This record gives sequence, C-alpha cells and structure tokens, in this order.
Amino acid sequence: MIDEAARDQRRERRRGRTGEAGSESSRRPNYRSLKNPFLPQPVFSDDQVAAIHDTALRVLEELGIKVLLPEARAILAKAGALVDEDSQMVRIGRDMVEAALASAPRSIPAYGGARSRDLILELGSMTFLAGSGAPNVTDLERGRRPGTLAAFEEFMKLLQHFDVLHMLGPCIEPQDVDTRFRHFATGRAQLTLSDKFPFVFARGTPQVEDSFEMVRLARGLSEDEFRNGAFCYTVINTNSPRQLDIPMAQGIIDFARFGQVSIITPFCLAGAMAPITVAGALTLQHAEALAGLTLAQIVRPGAPVVYGSFSSNVDMKSGAPAFGTPEHIKATLGAGQLARFTG
Repeated sequence: MIDEAARDQRRERRRGRTGEAGSESSRRPNYRSLKNPFLPQPVFSDDQVAAIHDTALRVLEELGIKVLLPEARAILAKAGALVDEDSQMVRIGRDMVEAALASAPRSIPAYGGARSRDLILELGSMTFLAGSGAPNVTDLERGRRPGTLAAFEEFMKLLQHFDVLHMLGPCIEPQDVDTRFRHFATGRAQLTLSDKFPFVFARGTPQVEDSFEMVRLARGLSEDEFRNGAFCYTVINTNSPRQLDIPMAQGIIDFARFGQVSIITPFCLAGAMAPITVAGALTLQHAEALAGLTLAQIVRPGAPVVYGSFSSNVDMKSGAPAFGTPEHIKATLGAGQLARFTG
C-alpha cells in the first residue's frame, strides 16, 4: 500500500529542489478533474455491440492471434490457451477473456509528481494529452526540421504549462540522441521539466526497467510503493491483423509485472490490414485488444490496463491512411461502445 502522507511530504520536498517543474500556478482553473457532461454517442445498437463482441471472442477461440514472443506464448499456454509453436498462433478461450475482464480494474489512480497532478482514469473522466510519435517539428521561425532533444524539451515545457493537458507523451522523436540512450534523455526531460503523469516506451525490458527506476527515484518511492501504484504509462500497438510482436508483448508483461499502466491500442486500417466495413474492422480491433488485456491480467490480476482504439480507413485509390473520415469517427464511437460493454 502507498503511504499517501509520506509520499506527499516527499513530493513537497522535491518541488522545492526542482523549482519551476513542480511549482503551483497562481491560476486555479478547474481543468484537472474533467467529467464528460454528455451521454455517449452510439453508432451501433446494443444487439450489434454484443454481436461484435461475440464475434471477436470467436476470432480468438477459433482463429487465434500470432504471438511472436516465446515467453508470452508460455504464459498464455499455462493459463489454458491452445498454442501452436510451429505457427506461433495462440487460441484464447472466452473463459480466459471473461476472467481477465473480471480482474481488470474499473478505475485507475494515476500519480503525478504533485497531488494536484494525480488523475483518476475511469469511465466518464476526460483526460487530455498531446499527440505523439512525430518525426519532425515545425514552427513559424525555424520551419520544419527533424525532431531533436531540444525540441522535445520545449514540448515538455509547453505540456507542463497548459493545465488542460493532463499527461505527458512522446510528442516527437529526438533523432539526435542514439536509440540506445534515448529513453534516458526523454525520461530526464519529462521528470525534470514537468510533474505530470509521464510516458515510457515499451522498447524491451532493459530500457523499460531503466525508465521505471528513473521514475521511482524521481518520485522518491520504494520499490514496493512503485509496484503498488501507477506512476507512468505506455501505449501497446498490436500488429494487425492478429499479431502481437515481440516488443509489444514484452511491454505488456513488463508493465503488468510492475503495476504500471498499459493502453492496449490496436492500429487497424479498414481496407488494408482490417476488413473494409466499420463493424468488421472493429471486430478485429476488439479481438486484438482483448488478447492484450488478457495477457496483462494473466501476468498480474488487477494490473492497470486501458482499452485503446485506433481504427480508420485507407484511401482506396492510393492506399494511404485516411484521417477524419466518417468511417474513422464511426469506428472511434463504436470502439467506445465496445469498451463500455466489456466494463
């Protein structure tokens, strides 16, 4: 368990040492615990949502998902999944999925570097962050250029400034830092320039554990305190259709073992790696999300996981991903219905 009083005292002392990053603004906007005042917008009926969910379970039971990491296949096999080592296909029974859904938390307290930065990730809460993964950066004075560590640090300062942005993210890739050491540079920038909920890339166990240790030390936590609270998060992308690659499977395992948040986010493009219809693409996405969620809960029942979604379509003439299309919006709203359906 986390000693809240002791942790708050440590956070106060760190704010005194780190100065601006942990300082409280004189403004008091009510942006930190936003709730959605509107009812969810359905695009499918309740029967249709149930049918998509059932079909996704059939996909996992009858067709399975290809899991490239041997450790992940062994974990799933021990829990009752049917594994074909030759093809690396894993068939996951619906009983396993239902048990995982039952153990996954409905509400996740996410701790920042100050109590005012703490979040509750749950149904109805609205949590905002900037986009992520851009290779380039641009502004009016310097124009477009490859991402650098200096630009990454500038973005961290911006994210710290705007109260309506609650979490940090990998806005751009600092390409001037070797990939072997990039996690140190981005982690240091997040932890020294902001006190908001930080992001950690799932790029192999050594880098993940390095990043976890940085967060633990920066927050002044014992190892037990870190493992029993959510202090950072990652995004897990499946490799559609129906494949979980080695870094992503390892990321699910690592984050579950350490009790940190993983957002399981299949990336499905209808007409390319997913069926052309919105319902078909969502069926694939839902199956992949359930597979990742199940793996996390087998590793550690109660591990904090979030149902993520990115389903859109491609331009059928060029094959390029299309954004902001009607199908994209319908898929996003439909994914929300599926997430709420699973609890």
